[in-house]
Amino acid sequence: MDQDTIAALATAPGEGGIAIVRVSGPDAEALLSRLFAPPRNWESHRMYYGHIVYDGETLDECMAVLFRAPRSYTREDVAEIHLHGGSWAAQTVLTALYRLGARPAGPGEFTRRAFLNGRVDLSRAEAVMALISAEGGRAARAALRQLEGGVSGFVRSAQEELIALLSGAAAAIDYPEEITLEEAASDMEAGARRLADKLEAACDERGARIADQGLEAVLCGRPNVGKSSLLNALARQERAIVTDIPGTTRDIIRADVMIDGLRVHFADTAGLREGTADVIERIGVDRARQAIAGADVVLAVLNASLPLDDEDRQLLEDTKDAPRIIVLNQCDKEMVLNPADFDDPVVVSAQTGAGLRDLEKRVAAFGAGAGESALTQQRHMLLAREAASSLRAAADACARGEAVDLAVIDLQDALAALGSITGEQVDDKMIDEIFERFCVGK
Repeated sequence: MDQDTIAALATAPGEGGIAIVRVSGPDAEALLSRLFAPPRNWESHRMYYGHIVYDGETLDECMAVLFRAPRSYTREDVAEIHLHGGSWAAQTVLTALYRLGARPAGPGEFTRRAFLNGRVDLSRAEAVMALISAEGGRAARAALRQLEGGVSGFVRSAQEELIALLSGAAAAIDYPEEITLEEAASDMEAGARRLADKLEAACDERGARIADQGLEAVLCGRPNVGKSSLLNALARQERAIVTDIPGTTRDIIRADVMIDGLRVHFADTAGLREGTADVIERIGVDRARQAIAGADVVLAVLNASLPLDDEDRQLLEDTKDAPRIIVLNQCDKEMVLNPADFDDPVVVSAQTGAGLRDLEKRVAAFGAGAGESALTQQRHMLLAREAASSLRAAADACARGEAVDLAVIDLQDALAALGSITGEQVDDKMIDEIFERFCVGK
């Protein structure tokens, strides 16, 4: 653990109401005292008003607070200087701190020190960055659960079950007169399979991806059913060109919309029709089909004011096995299509906005539960699946009648994988890789 003192801007650079400079390390109080005027007998966790003065020049009016170890973010002495927002004041104060002996903090170094000093485990440290980068309510809530120890608690529970299995094996090996190896193997097999199922159930890659990156919703249909108008209505802005000319949309046009805390990536695709002689439109149709194949939900758009044609029927056939919402658009006109003839359609008008809120709710429902699994970060899920694989290997060894102490090796591998989630068993290289993704000042 480094014993030097680090400093960095803890707020976003640029103009703003407040800029906060954070200092952590053994010299934090001394550095604050050398810059802050008037002199103070610092009381921990109390905010003081004054000025920052360096080399006889007043740099800014400020508020400052000292957090004495261990009651601080890093469990070191931490000082925060709250300045007027803007790049000049913050950079000038940082330059003064560096000249007085502090060094610039690296990416995530404050949180790294919190981890190394035992204030948070590795999963909670990662949650800090996940919360900062969250772009929707679902992702933020998942990160907050992790920050509050949701992942740590789940992993601890799994570790306790694993340790109980290892203890049972040890008892059978050391005290065969009390429990036979056959009984121990049977208990180990059942317990290992049960725990493997629990770990795999906690890994919801799709839900984690949707919470973090957003739901992919693709609008498809034949030309001129109103897909572009519908995209514009959902986005509340003119994202796609709308004309009466069929085939106007040649490439995929995207719009991001926040619906009930869930980020949804809507994609307007080229109208699906076969046999077009236009090379560019044909490429657009191919891209549309690729987008449909990778969508979390397909919005099959039909023109409710016109009877179905062969292209409409082919669309309904092609998407019948996909996660789909049938959208009957242009209900502001005289409707020819009967909603009762379709599987739970949504009737909308891109022109008047009728039915749009119902459509949004239906789309968001395809992201239900996103980010609510016990594990939501890719690193954690990979390690949990690695632990589950080792557990199943141990269970299979027991089922084949192999020596219990051989199965114990697999259980120990599972325990090591779980320990890597929380940082109990992790090397410096992994720590470096995790914290280099953090922003400076956090």
